[in-house]
Amino acid sequence: MANILSSLSKVSRGDVVLSVRDIKKTFMEGGQPLHILRGGGFDLRRGEIIALVGPSGSGKSTLLQCVGLLDKPTSGSILLSGTPVQKMDDEMRTMMRRQKIGFVYQRHNLLSDFTALENVMLPMLANGVDERTAANAATKLLRAASVAHRASHLPGEMSGGEQQRTAVARALANNPEILLADEPTGSLDPNHAMAVFDLLLDLVRRKKMAMLFVTHDMNLAARADRKITICDGIVQ
Repeated sequence: MANILSSLSKVSRGDVVLSVRDIKKTFMEGGQPLHILRGGGFDLRRGEIIALVGPSGSGKSTLLQCVGLLDKPTSGSILLSGTPVQKMDDEMRTMMRRQKIGFVYQRHNLLSDFTALENVMLPMLANGVDERTAANAATKLLRAASVAHRASHLPGEMSGGEQQRTAVARALANNPEILLADEPTGSLDPNHAMAVFDLLLDLVRRKKMAMLFVTHDMNLAARADRKITICDGIVQ
């Protein structure tokens, strides 16, 4: 495990951090196979931002779940910085997800009983960071996301835009190499959506991360470095 983490930490800007090949995912529904992903693939490089587009129900979220190590493909390969995901046990997948991947969802998914500061601290605490260090880092992230003034507020006391900005800060808590975002502005009105997306792009580019984001908004997709499409279950 240590050797894998060490090799992943040596990835430099421009290197491939995520490689997907011939990915397939089949679910059983009513005793019949439902083929969501049918093949294809792509490479994502450090510092690159890719938009993932396609019709509703085409498998975009399923693909994100697989590359985010939240689900396993039926077949095909996923490599994180050259390391095959399929060779990782559940403990290793969990560790990789915590240390290397950040998630932003359509809904903020903040824990309602915890303040904004505590929500951003939690991923760091789960990785063994001491409370004081986590609090300082979380404060800086909230400041970068322009919600430091809401640090002591519960999610229910914040606006939708503030909640999603806090969710962006939380996704960056462990300084991930890859950020995965599933319709990150889909629950917001157009003005707040653009402000949150501007923030997301700015933070990702400043930190030289790689980002793969799902969107139905072609205006947002046009701001990515490139687009990949899922059509009839094929990633292309």
